Amino acid sequence: MTDKINEALKYYAYKKKGIMDFINGKDDLTVEEIIENAEELSILEYKITALQVALEN
Repeated sequence: MTDKINEALKYYAYKKKGIMDFINGKDDLTVEEIIENAEELSILEYKITALQVALEN
């Protein structure tokens, strides 16, 4: 089970990096893009935190 959690963590970290690179790479983000990407980052952070807690238990 630990291997599956670690794989999921890697995947979500990869997705997070992609969103961060998108945000940091654009100078002309619209309000909608900022909100959508911030929501996605929030969801990813929640999932990452939950998986890290699962690894500790």
